[in-house]
Formats: sequence, C-alpha cells, structure tokens
Amino acid sequence: MRTIGHFRSADARAAYVRAYEAAMAALPPPTDGFEVGTSFGCVRGFRWEGVRDTSVPVVLLPGRSAGVPMWGDNLPDLLRSERTVFAVDALGDAGLSEQSVPLSTAGDQATWVEETLDGLGVGVVHTLGHSFGAATTAAHALRFPSRVASIGLLEPAFVLRWPPPSTFVWATLSLVPGPSSWREHALAALGGVEVDEVRARTPIGEMISAAVEHFQSDLPTPRPLSREQLGRLTQPVYVAIAGRRSLAGGERAATRARTLPNAVVDVWPGTTHSLPMQVPAELALRLRSFWDRVDPAG
Repeated sequence: MRTIGHFRSADARAAYVRAYEAAMAALPPPTDGFEVGTSFGCVRGFRWEGVRDTSVPVVLLPGRSAGVPMWGDNLPDLLRSERTVFAVDALGDAGLSEQSVPLSTAGDQATWVEETLDGLGVGVVHTLGHSFGAATTAAHALRFPSRVASIGLLEPAFVLRWPPPSTFVWATLSLVPGPSSWREHALAALGGVEVDEVRARTPIGEMISAAVEHFQSDLPTPRPLSREQLGRLTQPVYVAIAGRRSLAGGERAATRARTLPNAVVDVWPGTTHSLPMQVPAELALRLRSFWDRVDPAG
C-alpha cells in the first residue's frame, strides 16, 4: 500500500524550504503564486503573466526532486514567447505542494494535473515536462487529450523505453544514509553530469540535495507507453533526447518517438539527462517556434 510523500521532520522541511527559497530567488520574479486543491492534495506553483493574451499558456512539470526552481536556466528564454507560463511543484515529491492522498497509478498523476488546470481556470495548454515530469505530461495527455494543445517531452524517462538498469541502483543509493560522497556520485549519475558539478554549491544544487536528503517519496514508477498508447498521442509532440548519457533511451528512444502520429524529435548532441539546463537558449528557441506553429490561437 502506497504512502503519502512527506518531509522526515519539521526541521527537515524548514531546511528544504530555505534552500528552495534561495533557488527561487535566482528565477525571474513571478507575477504571483497560487495554490489549488485537488483530490490528492494542495498543488502550489507560480505564474508568469504573458503579454500575448490570445496565446495558449505553457505549463511546466518538473523532474524528480527538482520543483519549480529547476526551470531557472530556462525561464528567461521561455518567457520571450510572451505567453503566460505556469510552473508547479509535483504532488508526492519535494516542493511546496502537499500531498494528502496516495498516488497509485499514472491515472492518479494525470488527474491531479487536470484538476490543477481546472482550478487555475485555464483552457487548452501546452504542457512541458522533464524526466519524470515528462512521464506525467504524457499520462495527462493520454487521459485528457482535449486539454492539451501540444506536449513537450524533455529527456522523457520511462516514456519511450526503460532507463538503464544502473539508474535504479543510483536512485536507491541516493536515498541511503551514508557519506555525502555516495549521494553526490548518485546524483551525478542520475543527472548525467560530473561529480564536480554536483559538488558545486549552486542554489539549485543545494535545493536538490536537500530534497533527496529530507523528503520521503512513494510515487508509482511509470512504465513505457505501449504501441497503442503512442498511437493515441495524436497531439503535436516535441521530444528532446540527449545525445550523450541519456536516461530516456538515446537513439532507440528517438526512433520510437518518431512513430508518434505528429511528432518533432530532436537528439541534442553533447547533452546528457540534464539537457534543459545545458542548452536553455537553443531549446527555448526550438520550443517557441514549435508552439507558434501548433498554437490553435496562432
């Protein structure tokens, strides 16, 4: 039986929130924050108001242990689209959102996203997810297709192929109490970066480290989509795969993504699973062009 994600203590939550707020301070100032009640808990996030009132807004879904601040490198360029951008902390994971009911299936994940969008009062949206967030993005689009103008899958772990077996070992090791060097090597392997990059004391790095150390999650593991499910993703889809150290499946995942009915698939040379942070300007340019082309209001 699944449990509810939680911080290990009040002090643990306070330490995480301090790191979260420091990471948020590096982002472009949001227009406002919001909280929306759903069947699975209270979802919190932030809104950046765009100036193109007729454009379809963008909704960002983060990777594991990342939350809204993970988009810090991306937001300055994404906001040049002049669209309204919403970013949320995922239920059941570290962040400001508060889970109240266990999440047992991909359908549950899709439901809290849909109920959040209902609560925000938005119509159709472009959804964009990284890693585990991409799996939630795909699950939502499958179950609520009329809500989605397009979906973006950035290094979509589990969506197209199973990650390498070592991923599960590193994920477990990152959560085991022990020397900090264990956690650093595990986080480096999961992010596809060097250990020195994890050890660099950046605000986002400190926040992710605090999330891994202080938050206990019990989310269901996504499964790669079947051929039938891929065929039902008829919305425009943008897929970005890392050219080096991909956890999404590399070239094999890209080949499978090209079977989607309406997909644009890019393999980004030299990038790893941390692709969004490694090519933020180039990726934003690609996404803005994609959204403008498929935008029902455009």
